[in-house]
Amino acid sequence: MFGKKPQKAISLIEQGVSKQEVFERTKQTVGLYNVNFDVYEGETFVLMGLSGSGKSTLLRCLNRLIEPSDGHILIDGDDIATMTDKELTEARRKKMSMVFQSFALLPHRTVIDNVAFGLEIQGVPKNERYAKAEEAIAKVGLKGHESSKTSQLSGGMQQRVGLARALATDPDIMLMDEAFSALDPLIRSEMQDELIALQDKLKKTIVFVSHDLDEALKLGDRIAIMKDGMISQIGTAEEILTKPADDYVSEFVAGVDRTKILTADNVMKRPDPVVSINAEITVALQLMKKHGISSIFVVDPDKKIKGMLCVDDAAQAAKEKKKIKDVMITDIPMIAPDMPINEIIPIMAENALPKAVVDDNKKLLGVIVRGSILGALAMKEED
Repeated sequence: MFGKKPQKAISLIEQGVSKQEVFERTKQTVGLYNVNFDVYEGETFVLMGLSGSGKSTLLRCLNRLIEPSDGHILIDGDDIATMTDKELTEARRKKMSMVFQSFALLPHRTVIDNVAFGLEIQGVPKNERYAKAEEAIAKVGLKGHESSKTSQLSGGMQQRVGLARALATDPDIMLMDEAFSALDPLIRSEMQDELIALQDKLKKTIVFVSHDLDEALKLGDRIAIMKDGMISQIGTAEEILTKPADDYVSEFVAGVDRTKILTADNVMKRPDPVVSINAEITVALQLMKKHGISSIFVVDPDKKIKGMLCVDDAAQAAKEKKKIKDVMITDIPMIAPDMPINEIIPIMAENALPKAVVDDNKKLLGVIVRGSILGALAMKEED
């Protein structure tokens, strides 16, 4: 609660009084209310919302740059909200780091001195902090720029310095407040890719604030959509797109390109029927006739895909007394379950044959046909 009488405002809002009415009656602004969520170790959790929704306020409550009026903020069981100044300083130095939208670099210092700054504050000896800083600089792709002044760098490079500074202290948690929103679109996309690549290697716990839905969907393992200081929905990108919690979330995601978010796993069908590579050719023909299909996937006893058999080839093989392995197509595209639809569509355009969804061991998980993609894209949220 922003104001000098937070308890009065808390009492009113707990009675169901609206945010606007609380302000009119008390002149207290409700920044956040009834915000409850967990962030899991190693995930990127995105706080998403329009301007004024409370997302940046919430992020700053996590390290008490803004003092929460009530409630608990637990990190490994320790309550940030009740820590002494000394305990809070220690937690900020070692448990978490922050990357700001405005870069917040020291312009009179070199890149390596900026990156090593947090370690310097911790009292780490110069040789050790420089070694750690050089390692962080290399991670973000700035090796060779250690001696450059930050004022000589582009916006994207400056943000990489900010990211390296956050990584140098090796924190458990990284708080990122609209870290890429000040960058040009192309550089912003590159920084998003850089963060995804770093996260794949480092597995940090990241809380990332964004007002850009595409960015949230791209980066977030889970997303919390905020409105008026409260959370409307928490879920994966797929959950929010396909099962919006209310009208606000539905409107929020209405313009999203689903082909970038939905994956093979979302649109594939059960892989039935299939035929064993050891079966007679007549068995394959009977299965295709029974199910009204013109092709069938061929698998080994472990359900690993070996190829595809088309009905015309099977009919000719039956006349010539050939085996399935003699006439099946072995050069077929295989799709990973996490491949987005926008990458699958060009593969589907090559021919009308179904496509196999397989795991890393080429075990058949599902089948994609053109109709299943069209159905997923045309599906309305309420369906």
